[in-house]
Amino acid sequence: MKKCLIAIVFVSIIGLFFISITYVSATETLAKKQVLTIAFDAGDSKSLDPHRSATTVDRSTVDTIFNGLVRYPPGNQVKPEPDLAESWTISPDKKVWTFKLRKGIFFHPFPGQPDGYELTSEDVVYSLKRAADAKHSAYAGEYKGVSFSAPDAHTVLITLENPISETLFLAKFAAYAGGFIVPKKVLETKGDDWFKNNPVGTGPFMFESYAPREKIVLVRNPKYFRGIPILEKLVIRYMPSVSSRELGLRTGELDIIEGQNEEKWVGKISQLPDVKIQAFGPCETQMVHLNMAKKPFDNLKVRQAVAYAISRGQVAAFMGSSLAVPIYSSAMAPPAAGALTKKEAEEAGVVFEDNVKKAKALLAEAGFPNGFKTEVIISELATSYRKPMVGIQAQLKKAGIDMTLKVVDHSSFHSLIRDDASPMVLYACWRPNADVFLTRFYHSNSVVVSGKKPDTNFSHYGTVDADGDGKVDSIDDLIENARLELDADKQSAIWRRAQIQLLKHAAVIPIIRLKYAFPMKSYVDLGHPLLFSWSTYSPQITEKTRILAK
Repeated sequence: MKKCLIAIVFVSIIGLFFISITYVSATETLAKKQVLTIAFDAGDSKSLDPHRSATTVDRSTVDTIFNGLVRYPPGNQVKPEPDLAESWTISPDKKVWTFKLRKGIFFHPFPGQPDGYELTSEDVVYSLKRAADAKHSAYAGEYKGVSFSAPDAHTVLITLENPISETLFLAKFAAYAGGFIVPKKVLETKGDDWFKNNPVGTGPFMFESYAPREKIVLVRNPKYFRGIPILEKLVIRYMPSVSSRELGLRTGELDIIEGQNEEKWVGKISQLPDVKIQAFGPCETQMVHLNMAKKPFDNLKVRQAVAYAISRGQVAAFMGSSLAVPIYSSAMAPPAAGALTKKEAEEAGVVFEDNVKKAKALLAEAGFPNGFKTEVIISELATSYRKPMVGIQAQLKKAGIDMTLKVVDHSSFHSLIRDDASPMVLYACWRPNADVFLTRFYHSNSVVVSGKKPDTNFSHYGTVDADGDGKVDSIDDLIENARLELDADKQSAIWRRAQIQLLKHAAVIPIIRLKYAFPMKSYVDLGHPLLFSWSTYSPQITEKTRILAK
């Protein structure tokens, strides 16, 4: 037994050596101590069950512990690629997806099984059924009308009541949220309560310890199917004080920190000699939704005047040019499927912006030659809500629109806007695809308070006459037709058509997308570029992440 253990350790060391050779160039050497510490703006963990994790720090943690059937490549998350599955095929009727699992993938060790156990289709089916169960998952709604089966140990069948496009389908089974695969044996023997603080997955890092309100320690998974991670340990610290995080970065106690999405702060930190910052995204989009069921926003000319009074460029500059990017799409941001580029919006004639003279003229035509007053509810959260709205407030003032801001705590803000209490709503968010965005914000079923499934349709689109021709305007059919369209290009074209209609009616005004900043020491090499990341929680730490010699 001892000889066997020595042999395993020796092979592991040799494997790690070759990995080091692979990723270290002739001019770079690894630091002897491969321990990376990252600190988040959080007081503690809430749940490390990936089907329940919701906070930035918890999502960042589970991302390193679990895998999905497919994944979006770290740092360039545009097209999915195989993860636990090595391949997949689709039946002729597009209703049955067959996934072939990789062999030799092991779950991490856990009490009772110190060597872990090999992943099979039984675990995948169990995990997906769990993700579809509202009792155990926050993402159950994603899997309605979907069934799962396992004809053999390395094959998983996913059957749909109605076929959907590859774009929408693979997003549900990627390494994110409900798509993370959990171990059947662990949950059946240990239970949900144990699992949320003792996560067991197949990812590059394994859970070692948790100190409440202090930190989580993860260690490298020597059996990881993509290769032994270069990092020995990943320490995740809970530090709600930004000054403490900043001090830790300065002294070298911390290697990466969650920063502030404020230009001044980013500029200050970027001046430190051994720190680098690369903002990444697309992250959250910020849009202004105009309530067409409330006067005077029931008037198209008033809504267009509001749009003309706003300068996206000025808002972006106010927020910080290194973090904020103007957007012209009312569902996602380019290069996401179906997102409108500025050029496409201009060609469609739906770019209304940065023209105070035009705004005043439209207000006069609408019967408001001297402008009007309105009160808008806004969250106290500065970066995502209050600060951009203050910038918009100043711009509207120049056109004669006197907008008073009623600042409330963030929880009250969400309650009030869902009670239809504000005629204008600045909403900052990220959604996984255009279908989800359009459905939740513009389908008539999603109208706040009165919709069949009230959600975040603050503009009341689909229930009112948006252009004054006496008919109710809706994009319900476009949303539903796009959902059933299997050709990705045609699907994206329908999504763009729906957005053009929304923008034509000025039901919503896209403003900016706000990128995230995570300053890190210059010797940290993530192992991948930060080009386009749907992972809105933090830069991903993978088996290729490493610490270079100083």
